[in-house]
Amino acid sequence: MVVTFKVTCVEQEEWAVLQVSGELDLVTSPTLRQRVHDVVAEGRHCLVLDLSDVFFCDSSGVGVLIAARRLIRSCQGRLRLILPAQGAVDGSHVNRVLGALGVRRLFDVYAGVEEALTEEAGPLSA
Repeated sequence: MVVTFKVTCVEQEEWAVLQVSGELDLVTSPTLRQRVHDVVAEGRHCLVLDLSDVFFCDSSGVGVLIAARRLIRSCQGRLRLILPAQGAVDGSHVNRVLGALGVRRLFDVYAGVEEALTEEAGPLSA
């Protein structure tokens, strides 16, 4: 079985939404890291990472998310993650991994892109 990793960017007002699908691991995480850097280099400092379709994430993937947070914060920007509660058996795999590592609280997490782009909607609790 060949698993395709894909990152697409959609711009919505001030936000750049990177939609990520596939496995976020040692092989694919450099691609996401580069896309985040490209978006920031273009002057976009409000970023949503839609991880709804990521079904596996290892420590290198978590490292990219933490590095993205650090980069966005250095630009006084905003980073929001989409980690739906529904999905795999107990919800989003990425959500479970971030929780198990104790870093979930570092991120503003939303259930969907629409909620993340709405200023009135607050993040989900950790």
